[in-house]
This record gives sequence, C-alpha cells and structure tokens, in this order.
Amino acid sequence: MSLDERFNKAADDVKKLKSKPSDADLLEIYALFKQGSVGDINTDRPGLLDLKGKAKWDAWNGKKGTSQESAKEQYIAKVEALIKSIGLQ
Repeated sequence: MSLDERFNKAADDVKKLKSKPSDADLLEIYALFKQGSVGDINTDRPGLLDLKGKAKWDAWNGKKGTSQESAKEQYIAKVEALIKSIGLQ
C-alpha cells in the first residue's frame, strides 16, 4: 500500500473511532492531516474571538517546515495509536 493510500485509510479510520479523542489528540491529528495534505500553513491567523480556529491554526503552524511525507507518516502513526487505545466502532 502506498503512503497516500495508507494516509487516506487512516483519515477514514479516524472517523470510525469508538469515542472522541482528547482535544490535544484532535489538534495533533488535525495539524498532521493539514500538513500532510496541504503543506505549510497558507492562511492568516483567525480573529481574537475565534478560539477554536486559533487553536487549530496554531497547531498546524507548529508543523511548519515538516515535509508532507513526514507529516503523513506521523499522522498514520498517531491514528494507529488512537485505534489501539480507543478502538474502532
């Protein structure tokens, strides 16, 4: 299975987790997914009142400089770890 196929499978699997991961885990998988699929952040930081948007932006910005391939590998590993700890439906 190619890296992209494994990445897409992990993206599908994360939607099938038995329960919602912690906020920290959600931010981590969001940032790794965005870095893996888009690359370095390409948007402005959300406004003062958009707390959720700022948290997501900051998480993604924290991955700046990580190659898309590396981010995909890290994303796959993170999803696999969540599946082991939470399980799938």
